[in-house]
Amino acid sequence: MPSRPKGFTIALAYTGDARAQAAAALYQHNIAQTGIDDRAVIGAELWDASGKVWGGLWGRTELGLLFLDMFFVPEQLRGRSFGSQLLRAIEEEVIRRGCKKAVVETSSFQAPLFYLQHGFEEFGKVEFGIPGYARIFLRKDLL
Repeated sequence: MPSRPKGFTIALAYTGDARAQAAAALYQHNIAQTGIDDRAVIGAELWDASGKVWGGLWGRTELGLLFLDMFFVPEQLRGRSFGSQLLRAIEEEVIRRGCKKAVVETSSFQAPLFYLQHGFEEFGKVEFGIPGYARIFLRKDLL
């Protein structure tokens, strides 16, 4: 095992400030490598008449890609096309932004069939430590 430089310590930790600083430095590196500074958040939310948010779809766009981070519609509202409408709203906006592809990861017990039904294709799978369950990676050409 290589020795550590003097004056440095490795500690298991997760602090928001440290993570945010590292993320900012990594993004600056990406800009330096690509010459492109286009990262932007995106979201579409499902609200009721009183203003309560019931669910939504959130992610970011960067380097011509849509990265879907979180998608949630409560069980009692599923099957009413809210998910399809949320996805369509996001896709229309990211195409306007110039995105050509979308990527998402989901769990086998979450929504892989939803994504497949909406034109995504699986390109990878990693089995969880729990038998019969996996993390599934999907992509879609938007144009």
